[in-house]
Amino acid sequence: MTRRRRWTDTGWGLGDDSRSSMTPEEARLIQELIVEFCGLSYGLDSTFFLERRLGPRLEALGLQSARDYYHYLRYDPNGPGEIETLVERLTTHETYLFRESYQLDAFRLEIVPEIIRRDDGAKSITVWSAGCSTGEEAYTLAILLKEDARLRDWNRRVIGSDISRKVVAAARRGQYGPSSFRATSEYFQRKYFREKEGKFAVRDDVRSLCSFGQLNLLATERFRVLGRCDAIFCRNVLMYLSTEARERIVDAFYDSLNPGGYLLLGHSESLLNVTTRFDLVHLSRDLVYRRPL
Repeated sequence: MTRRRRWTDTGWGLGDDSRSSMTPEEARLIQELIVEFCGLSYGLDSTFFLERRLGPRLEALGLQSARDYYHYLRYDPNGPGEIETLVERLTTHETYLFRESYQLDAFRLEIVPEIIRRDDGAKSITVWSAGCSTGEEAYTLAILLKEDARLRDWNRRVIGSDISRKVVAAARRGQYGPSSFRATSEYFQRKYFREKEGKFAVRDDVRSLCSFGQLNLLATERFRVLGRCDAIFCRNVLMYLSTEARERIVDAFYDSLNPGGYLLLGHSESLLNVTTRFDLVHLSRDLVYRRPL
């Protein structure tokens, strides 16, 4: 009896079915489809990485090869939903409250005061957390806006978006375990969170400032439904995308900001190799990008 290869938790191994290892050509086809869908390119040049992530999906769908999976993604009516599931398996969502405190200090101590000074009487501030994951960044920003007494009678709005429907649902729940608080002071944890079922839930007055939605950043035509923003946080997202995707998204970010609005990236990211209309601004605590006034 011929023993054939099948997917196991450790990869393709011997079993009873006819699933075969991914070929370089199959990997290329799937890579191109992912880049086309959302711009994600980091790590996709590894056939082994793709095979490990795709294997359980082939098993679940009863498909025999990566080529069958590619055709499913490309042509099956359920393909659009499956590619979202695939991207979920290819991305990570590690985050926590009050992450990168130096940048939050720049926002709180330099950017927000400038927005207040430029106010024309509208008394409104909108901040977008693009790639918000499970919501910790959005709630952090909402807390900082609540803490600023000068904004007490302002319309304060924080938008959180992510390509993953799963993490957006978690963000809406707003309940976190101890690991999410590893950079949070006891003051903020006690003031803005309530213990609930073994976790800590965001207080309602913070939740009321935030709205969350699923958004593929490559679908830049959808940015207009968010309205104009005063600041956009897009931290540790662009670094995983293709050059073409980064340029398209950064250009759309520019158009989504009010004149003088800020774009804040992760500490290891920059727009050095991206054609952009943004100005690079040296704040005392961070380097950020600003749409000119």
